[in-house]
Amino acid sequence: MRSLLTAVLVLAVLPGAPADRAGLEWTVVAPDGAVTARVGLDQGRLSFGIDGVLPAAPIGIRTAAADLSAGLVLQNRSARTVRERYTMTSGKRLDRDTTLRESTFSFTGTGGARLDLVVRVSAEGAAYRYVLPGDGPVTVTGETSSFAIPADAPAWLLPYSPNYEESWSQTTAGAAPAGNYGFPALFRIGGTYAMLAESDVDGRYAGGRLTHAGDGTYTIDLADPAVSADGPLSTPWRVAVVGDLATVTGSTLTDDLAPASKIKDTSWVRPGAVAWSWLSEHASPADPVRQRQYVDFAARHRWPYVLIDEGWNASWVPETVRYARARGVDILLWLHWTALDTPEERATVLPRLKSWGVAGLKIDFMDSDGQDRFRWYDEILPATAALQLMVNFHGATTPRGMQRTWPHVLTQEAVRGAEQFRTRAATNTIFPFTRNVTGGMDYTPVTWAVTDRDTTDAHEVALSVVYESGWQHLADRFENYETHPEALRTLDQIPVVWDDTRLLSGEPGRSAVLARRAGDRWWVAGISAAPAGSTAAGLGFLPAGRWLAETLRDGDHGLVRESRIVRRGDTLTVPLAANGGFVTALCPYTGAATCDRPVVPVPSTILTVDPPAAEGSTVDVTATFTLPAGGPITDVRLAPAAGGTPVTAARLRGGESLTGTWRLSVPAGAIGDVDLPIVAIYRWQGETVHVERAVRVFVPPPAPAGDAWVSDLPFLSETNGYGPVERDRSNGEQSAGDGNPLTLRGTVHPKGLGTHAPAEVTVWLGAACTSFTALTGVDDEVTSPGSVTFEVLGDGRPLAATGVLRSADPAYPLTADVTGVRRLTLRVTDGGDGKNFDHADWAAARLTCAGK
Repeated sequence: MRSLLTAVLVLAVLPGAPADRAGLEWTVVAPDGAVTARVGLDQGRLSFGIDGVLPAAPIGIRTAAADLSAGLVLQNRSARTVRERYTMTSGKRLDRDTTLRESTFSFTGTGGARLDLVVRVSAEGAAYRYVLPGDGPVTVTGETSSFAIPADAPAWLLPYSPNYEESWSQTTAGAAPAGNYGFPALFRIGGTYAMLAESDVDGRYAGGRLTHAGDGTYTIDLADPAVSADGPLSTPWRVAVVGDLATVTGSTLTDDLAPASKIKDTSWVRPGAVAWSWLSEHASPADPVRQRQYVDFAARHRWPYVLIDEGWNASWVPETVRYARARGVDILLWLHWTALDTPEERATVLPRLKSWGVAGLKIDFMDSDGQDRFRWYDEILPATAALQLMVNFHGATTPRGMQRTWPHVLTQEAVRGAEQFRTRAATNTIFPFTRNVTGGMDYTPVTWAVTDRDTTDAHEVALSVVYESGWQHLADRFENYETHPEALRTLDQIPVVWDDTRLLSGEPGRSAVLARRAGDRWWVAGISAAPAGSTAAGLGFLPAGRWLAETLRDGDHGLVRESRIVRRGDTLTVPLAANGGFVTALCPYTGAATCDRPVVPVPSTILTVDPPAAEGSTVDVTATFTLPAGGPITDVRLAPAAGGTPVTAARLRGGESLTGTWRLSVPAGAIGDVDLPIVAIYRWQGETVHVERAVRVFVPPPAPAGDAWVSDLPFLSETNGYGPVERDRSNGEQSAGDGNPLTLRGTVHPKGLGTHAPAEVTVWLGAACTSFTALTGVDDEVTSPGSVTFEVLGDGRPLAATGVLRSADPAYPLTADVTGVRRLTLRVTDGGDGKNFDHADWAAARLTCAGK
């Protein structure tokens, strides 16, 4: 990613003006003169406005040491021109080039406290931030930043919640109920629109929201009562995008104001379409067979990703990743943010997922704009970037320029999307002018499984163009897509990143028609919340020549496809059903009957390893990689993942193979089942395909001796329904070590395992033990009834079980004869009524073994 900033600096030192002098004003004018910001100082108090749009309104900041909203005296003003040129990995426009005029106003306040006000203005709007220049710690207790909106100005507002998933409302600035509203907020003031937003928020500060007192004045309220940081402190930008709706929707101002990319090489960041099963079938992420079916579907249609949401299990994910990658599909995994909220978890979990071959993460439920949560973003972002793991933040804050600074963030939720199972056309037509302006929006579109909707099929398909997201999670069952072949054909062609974006027509709450370009193809798509009629889109943006226009729209009996030849300056007229939509692909006309490009799956290959399994610390492995038919494939490389001399072929044709032999060793200190992968990598149609097969080597740990507590033994494997298995503590919550003393019906047990159904723990006995005993039951820490069953297995054979135990039941003594057992597995299931509150204790879990 490239970034260039050029600046011309002009410094004007002004004498101190007395605090009681009234009427001082300065302007900062955009390079093209389209926007003029006005800064005022009256009786020592600052104001900010934009000529012709936003009247002057009070601004300022308070710290624990000084009130910098009053008693201010100007010391000097400096000015410069800032040019920002940079490239994004996703978004409405990949290549960005903007010029801003900047002025810095330096003030002193009571007691000599210092404040800089930095104002930037571009053709798209204006922004300001506060800079507290001093060194040392500083605590901000609040801002007096505000925007004065005419009371009768139409407004599109989002009642504030920390996950930004409330329903948008259309009102007026003055009639909006008193309370908090989330960014961005849109107002129409006369014939001009103003969208208020934030940019450049990180752990030095907290996120803000707009607070309306009921009079049309909107002030900035911070998520925390106070924020503390080391100086000098630069606050986030307070942003106003102003202009017509085309200016607002096309604006990149929140990105332009954000820090430059912190990642030099972004070649590994890969946007794309994602098949996602959770919305249409919540239980499917726990089913590896079903997930492989989604992989097969994605492979057939060349969708690059499958997202496995909540419910996945470490016991089968690595092999599912291998299965997917061999078919040209990468796996994304869901995680609750608390699984990554400590340095220890990040240092353990992230490398493990990377070693499995996972391409990216959906991290969920942050649900806070507080400074502590932004400090967590500051930690997770470089940690994931270092491992080349892409990210989608769900249950998250709204975009504030993060995708520029950390371009591996491909999308954020912060929207009441299709997963709420209630879709309304009127709301859908608000998002292009508000939430989606500021960054990628993970709405999860095109969902016929959402039956509570008033949108047409063409409206649903059009969302995948109208809504911008670097990962476009197409959220229905793949069988539903296959029963809509015309829709699926279009979805297979639609890009997710764009070289250009233009609003052609629309109005929030009524309609939106956008044109987006990817390479030499344009896509025009529209959604409506109006009665049946038609829409007309001017094609003046097209280059000269003839263009094939293929339109997918609602017909009398389902989706229909129509084609025509058009030229620059023609008008594209499309009939619309009530609450309907359309998608038109435009490509240079060459005589072909369609704009579609071939969708060719990755060729089927075979990788075998011999032996597939072994025991010990070293193993001699022979691997053969075969292309049975088709091809050719090029730049073929076969080698162990951990290193070794590769065997290579410049080209393999159908029926040809590549074979290599290596002596592999398990990592020092490893115990249990260790996978030693062999990897074949090749190039096909410009893409790199990764095929992997692992030799599973078992390294036995020392067998237990004498009387041994299970919680003191190393785990060969573990899975748990919520968080990790806990040793000598109850399950607690999501994080490791957050449990309580193991307690069953009031009795505390110092030793044992705390689990959450469904769970399994396997330990090595090595045929050295004769008996296992434990007290089992639902831990007292749960506040609602849970139900579980406990099972003991030896080398996969059932040895003992409890039947269903409930929260009120006494502790159940469980014993098993483990004579001759090499692997002991302790399993917990959910009792048949779901896993909620199923905190299952293996209290006093003990083994009697030979020796001492």
